[in-house]
Amino acid sequence: MNEQAVGGLYVFILATMVGLEIIRRVSPLLHTPLMSLTNAISAIAIVGSIGFAGSGEDPVVTILGSVAVFCSMVNITGGYLITYRMLSMFKRSKRSGE
Repeated sequence: MNEQAVGGLYVFILATMVGLEIIRRVSPLLHTPLMSLTNAISAIAIVGSIGFAGSGEDPVVTILGSVAVFCSMVNITGGYLITYRMLSMFKRSKRSGE
C-alpha cells in the first residue's frame, strides 16, 4: 500500500472516531435534524468514495472505496426512510366525516 493510501486510511479512522464521539453526545431531541445533516455529509462522502473505488490504483484502495460507497448508500437510504417515517407522523389523518 502506498503512502497516500495509508494517510487516507489514517484520516478515515480518526474521522470515524471523532464522528462517533460527537454523535454520542447529541441529545435525542436533535437526532432528526442531525439525520438530515448526516445525509448531506454522506452524499459528499459518496462522491469521494466513488472516486477511490474507480481509481484502479491499488486493489486495497478499490476495495476500501467500494466499502465506503456501500456504507454511504446504506446511511443515505436509512436516513431518508427514517425522515419520511417521522414526517408522516405529523400528517393529519383523514376522517370519514370531513
